[in-house]
Amino acid sequence: MADVILHIEKSGLQTSIQDLGRGGVQQYGVPLSGAMDQASAKRANELVGNSLSTPVLEITLLGPRIHFRGNGQMAICGAGLSPKLNGKDVPNDRTLTFKDGDRLTFGKVIYGCRAYLAVAGKWNVHTWLGSCSASPFEASLLTPDSKPAMGDHIRIESKASVPIRNLSPPDWIAKLRMPFIKVYPGPEFEQCTRVDLAYFFSHRYRIAASSNRMAYRLEEAHFASEHMPEMISSAVLPGTIQLPPSGKPLILMRDAQTVGGYPRILQVAEADLDLLAQCKPGDTVAFYLERV
Repeated sequence: MADVILHIEKSGLQTSIQDLGRGGVQQYGVPLSGAMDQASAKRANELVGNSLSTPVLEITLLGPRIHFRGNGQMAICGAGLSPKLNGKDVPNDRTLTFKDGDRLTFGKVIYGCRAYLAVAGKWNVHTWLGSCSASPFEASLLTPDSKPAMGDHIRIESKASVPIRNLSPPDWIAKLRMPFIKVYPGPEFEQCTRVDLAYFFSHRYRIAASSNRMAYRLEEAHFASEHMPEMISSAVLPGTIQLPPSGKPLILMRDAQTVGGYPRILQVAEADLDLLAQCKPGDTVAFYLERV
């Protein structure tokens, strides 16, 4: 079958190629990376018959404009970013067909933060350490295809079509109205005061504008950090909540470093890390504790 080419006419905001991440090399200081909302990326690939680890385009808030060359199938899952094919609305969570010359655009944000575009077939993009995901450092050298810019092309070896499918809207959409994030005690949890913990778990916090794929910063939240002992750098992972000297917690996300020197007071449940990925700057979140 003929290849499909995605011609990027407009790159959008922080559009990147992601898969399920770069596992097995964290001991060398390499971030895990991968799709911020792993469940949505998997849903999109499932709808077009790809393996769940096939690359997708992660689209953040402001979407790209894509000109398709060739015929194929695609699916969009995750955030509701008002996708249109040739100017006509198309739904999320459905197998979609496109034809040579079609254009995909995105518009107003209806809900969420990150959408995932899967296109059926094998993506011909560079890998580094077994993953196509955009490297958080030296991306132009290590993963040169991973941050498509205006004028770039993504070539995909097309495959046989699959039956059109619809999936029910994901549960997290309703949760976005008032997100409650499940956390577990971290290694330094017991060093927090009861007063700090009582306050933290009884309030909501705004996600700061400076938040990104490496870490989310929480406005208003404040722990008394002066009583925390100094510690040597220790292992961290996506979802670890660290307490820096400022007293304002940091939630490490998919591009986070693999070690850190701040107390690890809490750990976000894996499923709720996907929910956090759909919370944008300015949204408010609250947390609840579950002990193992």
